[in-house]
Amino acid sequence: MIIFGVDPGLTRCGVGVIEAGIGRRLSFIHVDVIRSDPHTSQDLRLLTIFDGLTSKMDRFKPDAVSIERVFAQSNRNTVLGTAQAAGLAMLAAAQRGVPVALHTPTEAKLAISGNGKADKPQVERMVAAVLGLNALPTPADAADALSIAICHALRPQGALQGGEREQHLTTAQRQWAIATQRAQRRGGVRGGM
Repeated sequence: MIIFGVDPGLTRCGVGVIEAGIGRRLSFIHVDVIRSDPHTSQDLRLLTIFDGLTSKMDRFKPDAVSIERVFAQSNRNTVLGTAQAAGLAMLAAAQRGVPVALHTPTEAKLAISGNGKADKPQVERMVAAVLGLNALPTPADAADALSIAICHALRPQGALQGGEREQHLTTAQRQWAIATQRAQRRGGVRGGM
């Protein structure tokens, strides 16, 4: 399964492509950042991001698109641009009939490191380790896109429903499933898809 991860942004939109094989074995395929010029009008910036996303989706033909869920920040303009870029990724996927999943940064950190509060350097090191990279992916947008793709590949499916499925979860997946269930009971985080 080819997973196309997106760290949405209007100035820098991270894209990470991985393959999830048998036994959830993960392989690195591609990482890049699509950039738009902040001195250009917003409509042209959005077009640049959309064209970059569609070009990469056509090139890599993903089976799933995993996008970082937009969360509230104090800077309204940043949230707006991030939400617009996320919407473009969803549109590009929908046009190609590719399913979309949204994952929060906390879910991605928890899935890759077992710690939902992991800092960026820790996440970058884990991304490199999980994918067998010789160097840390840069810039941060690229590492975040790969972590969102990894999150989708490692997400617990039917986790903690007992039996065989539970036995095949990693420690990080089990912790993620428990945290997600607790949050859902409190009316908090909702899982992707």
